[in-house]
Amino acid sequence: MNRRNDSHDETNPAFGNRSERSKARADAIDQFLRAFAPCDSQDQLAEMMVTITRLAADGCNRGDVKLLNRALKELRYAFKVFAPFASVPKVSIFGSARTPVGHPQYQQAVKFSCMMREHGWMIITGAGDGIMRAGHDGATREASFGVSISLPFEQTTNDIIAGDAKLVNFKYFFTRKLLFVKEADAIILFPGGYGTQDEGFEALTLIQTGKSEPVPIVLCDEPGGTYWQHWRTWVKAELLANGMISPQDMGLFFLTDRVEDAVNEILRFYRRYHSSRYVQDQFVIRMKSRISDAALQAINDQFPDIVGEDRIRQIDHALPEEEGEYAELARLVFRFDRRSLGRLRFLINAINGAD
Repeated sequence: MNRRNDSHDETNPAFGNRSERSKARADAIDQFLRAFAPCDSQDQLAEMMVTITRLAADGCNRGDVKLLNRALKELRYAFKVFAPFASVPKVSIFGSARTPVGHPQYQQAVKFSCMMREHGWMIITGAGDGIMRAGHDGATREASFGVSISLPFEQTTNDIIAGDAKLVNFKYFFTRKLLFVKEADAIILFPGGYGTQDEGFEALTLIQTGKSEPVPIVLCDEPGGTYWQHWRTWVKAELLANGMISPQDMGLFFLTDRVEDAVNEILRFYRRYHSSRYVQDQFVIRMKSRISDAALQAINDQFPDIVGEDRIRQIDHALPEEEGEYAELARLVFRFDRRSLGRLRFLINAINGAD
């Protein structure tokens, strides 16, 4: 088994100079996992158990231990709920819990969710009322996930998703927010309050900093609405004009008041692009189909600022380090500077529009 990093044991007197006690602990953990948790991730599970023993050695207080325990249980259960639907694309919907049924914004969310369901997508919402209920209303219970949060006011599970096996209840915002982003292949925001703004800025931050895979982020107003128009005006006047974001960062989101345009923006993002990941010092973009040599040349000529002298190359197979993941897909491989995430989005647009 791949042994855990026990470097702290050498300096922690509680573990006795990385000697017999450390070995006894490792052997006991290995024996326990072989008996009760046989799987391909035993090395990671073993590291988690080592971390637990270190919590005890650190004298971690009971309140912190309870927080970690609850967070781990929430995430484990959520992963279990989402796992059977891993191959189905999903879009996370954010918006106000106070939007009444029949409001133009509610109807926009219903129409959007219905159209995405017709294209084979599933919907993730916070399971409350307002825009969250509208998402489930359009997608139907069968194509909906709910990730609810326990609050002392306002948040109740809507009648569409209540009692469904795809409803997950969270105590903590941070575990809930992780699921919203981790499981989403796209994100759409309708008008809402602090929570909507929080989710929108977090999604933008994760993509802007490369901590999340690129996904389309759509801001959808009601027909003729100004909520997101005013938001964009503020972002340009205060963030962009003062150099707090780059001009390319304005390309990380798409603003519209037409549901059809919102749907097309998401589907167009996956026209050819499939997924991406770092493989050591190389960035790999997996594609549903190859691009022509002429298109590849044009892309190389258009994006030298993010790939430098190391030109983008196209291959027809997975790199050895990918362990055969999506081996049937063509790839573009290059040394990305890991900073120009706004430009990377434009590169993905160029790949999708090639040929």
